[in-house]
Amino acid sequence: MRRDVFQAIADPTRREIIDLLAEETMNLNSVAGNFEISRPAISKHMRVLQECGLVIIHKEGRERYCKANLQSLEDVSNWIGKYRQFWDEGLNSLKQFLEKDNK
Repeated sequence: MRRDVFQAIADPTRREIIDLLAEETMNLNSVAGNFEISRPAISKHMRVLQECGLVIIHKEGRERYCKANLQSLEDVSNWIGKYRQFWDEGLNSLKQFLEKDNK
């Protein structure tokens, strides 16, 4: 089962992991070292991120390195874009109303 990106970003820990990996590629121990939760818990979060395509994990020797695949956030950006237009139009209308009311 492939998870969707919305499931992944719903969790604050996973969002923090994405933020870390957006800055640099890290091994799993380095990622886990940034959190006060267990390594198995981090591994579960990483599995979700990998299943939805937000993280790519590759092996080099005995190490597993993780990097963010931010292209997968395009679905989120497209979805938010529809509502951004709605809010922009609504806020512009409110601004025009308030400016007209103050004159």
